[in-house]
Amino acid sequence: MTKPLRIAVDFDGTIVEHKYPEIGKEMLKAFEVLKALSEEGHQLVLWTFRDGEELQAALDYCLEHGIMFWTVNQSYPDEEYSRYLSRKIHADLFIDDRNFGGFPGWEVIGRTLMPHRYPEAQTDNKKVKKWKIW
Repeated sequence: MTKPLRIAVDFDGTIVEHKYPEIGKEMLKAFEVLKALSEEGHQLVLWTFRDGEELQAALDYCLEHGIMFWTVNQSYPDEEYSRYLSRKIHADLFIDDRNFGGFPGWEVIGRTLMPHRYPEAQTDNKKVKKWKIW
């Protein structure tokens, strides 16, 4: 296994379809890949605009689907908010539907980060596009 990564994951439009403030339908393979990443030892950080009741609803939804995050909207579990600290999350990788180039889909993410778990897939007799991690 490669070195475990700290992976910041957006909620709306990434784990679920974008229906904020409601919770949209689960994105195809989202929880399957998130569980696999967690099992591989990667630290999952929920990185979302949500706050208060909407954030709690997202956390409850993820927990119902077997996902517990290492931390939420912060770089470390014990980090205390201070207006003097940057709100930029420290992570090795960000998974977000607003990425430059768009959201590749959870199958591509799983195959890119864990090729041993997700062998080359075929879609309509065409190979699914591979993304390169720099």
